[in-house]
Amino acid sequence: MSLEVSTQYGQIEVANEVIATVAGIAAMDCYGLVGMASRSQLKDGITELLRRENLSKGIEVRSEHGEIVIDMHIIVGYGTKISEVAHNVQSKVRYTLDQMIGLKVNQVNIFVQGVRLVNEE
Repeated sequence: MSLEVSTQYGQIEVANEVIATVAGIAAMDCYGLVGMASRSQLKDGITELLRRENLSKGIEVRSEHGEIVIDMHIIVGYGTKISEVAHNVQSKVRYTLDQMIGLKVNQVNIFVQGVRLVNEE
């Protein structure tokens, strides 16, 4: 599935991978977010922190009943308020996708997969 937009100049098709990458980059700007977690992890309860080039692997973009739904699996920093980090990520992702792609996202579901100690050196 991908987003299709028709304009007077032609048709634009944006792949789900692009939407997921834009959402991941937007989320990484939020305070308290350490990174994305892989959706296919949870072996022995260990979460894998994804590098910047693999952010989209922690994000699922899908369409349910004609509405766009994004699931994000994140890792937050120790000592931050998890609910605030999650709310900030939701707001930032919705705003960024609306401004960059013109995509109205109905839901941004956050799944906190872990808490990491952030080294500030």
